[in-house]
Amino acid sequence: MSTLSTFSARLVWWRRQRGLSQLQLALTTGCSQRHVSFLELGRTKPSREMVLRLTTVLDVPLRNSNELLLLAGFASVWTETEYAALDRTPIRDALDHMLAQQEPFPAVVVDRRWNVLQANKGAVALVEFLVGTLYPGTALNLADALAAPDFLKPHLLNWAEVVCYFLRSVEADAAADATTETAGLLERLLNYDGVRSAMLTGTPSAPEGPVLPMHFQKDRIRLQLFTTIATLGTPQDITLQELRIESFFPMDSETREVFREWAKPRVEQ
Repeated sequence: MSTLSTFSARLVWWRRQRGLSQLQLALTTGCSQRHVSFLELGRTKPSREMVLRLTTVLDVPLRNSNELLLLAGFASVWTETEYAALDRTPIRDALDHMLAQQEPFPAVVVDRRWNVLQANKGAVALVEFLVGTLYPGTALNLADALAAPDFLKPHLLNWAEVVCYFLRSVEADAAADATTETAGLLERLLNYDGVRSAMLTGTPSAPEGPVLPMHFQKDRIRLQLFTTIATLGTPQDITLQELRIESFFPMDSETREVFREWAKPRVEQ
């Protein structure tokens, strides 16, 4: 969306993204089709209230809503809180609770571009088993970890299927926010060895089950996991809207017992 440098051009883009005609947008916004047409042609300057009404009807993410306000000549409305600033707040307490409840199985909090912001013990145990202990403070991006040739790929037996499915979600993200940052993430992932070919061959012709599991194997240990992704409801902050809580669940008793064994306190000899 970097080339759409005017409010009118971006309004047209968002309306088309949502599959609405000018008349449909006018009816749901409570104005005339003529007014919407004039806004899209740049013949009418929107009021602040109209911008907010349009972004609500078009379900524009808060970050992009701020951009539309700025293009229309108004100050941003939505705040963007640093994740560290959430410490000792009810939101962080809720996230801590969710990660703790998932133990001994993995769970992580990531931002909109899959940078890991917080992980529980189960997630740390899985990473340490597969790739070894990371240096304290090491930044981890789940998208890179999955797509790169030297991280999860050597131990993920159905890597082509999983990376194909995941890249489709990143493509959807890139289409949804149309930012250069998300487009850059997608391009970076596609440039990893084997990813482009996986996008062509990784989709199974017929699904074998209700979810796509991740089949890990290292030495004699086999793990089968599936994931769920949760978001915060009714966010009023950009950071909170973009948070994702990804939880991993065992597909079989063998995997369940491995994680339970990892979680047991180590007995010193």
